[in-house]
Amino acid sequence: MATIHVDVVSAEESIFSGEAKFVALPGEMGELGIYPRHTPLITRIKPGAVRILRADNGEEEFVFVAGGILEVQPGTVTVLADTAIRGHDLDEAKANEAKKRAEEAMRNAKSDIDLAAAQSEFAAMAAQLAAIQKLRKK
Repeated sequence: MATIHVDVVSAEESIFSGEAKFVALPGEMGELGIYPRHTPLITRIKPGAVRILRADNGEEEFVFVAGGILEVQPGTVTVLADTAIRGHDLDEAKANEAKKRAEEAMRNAKSDIDLAAAQSEFAAMAAQLAAIQKLRKK
């Protein structure tokens, strides 16, 4: 069976590097599914879950990204994430607390820039909580 090489990296570290049968992630215009030999593509990605069906053991690897860039070449998928967290490292309590802080910041925003920053943080935390729920359903 054909495979595709997948790299998920953040500014801090390489989160995943390996062969996969399939990759799904939240593109800017909707969910993207990438199989080997996919047409080349570059797009922004939204906060959410990157699901990688590993070629070596058939298990699904789960990574939360808080946005970034996706590059697809016929044999390679590269996710350059603003922030990336392995699925098993996600902390629901911390995400809930950060979401509450973002809600408070939205209520107390003194400028459009403050409001936009708080809304962005809120959206990222809501996406992280949704990713945690998806991971639990596996």
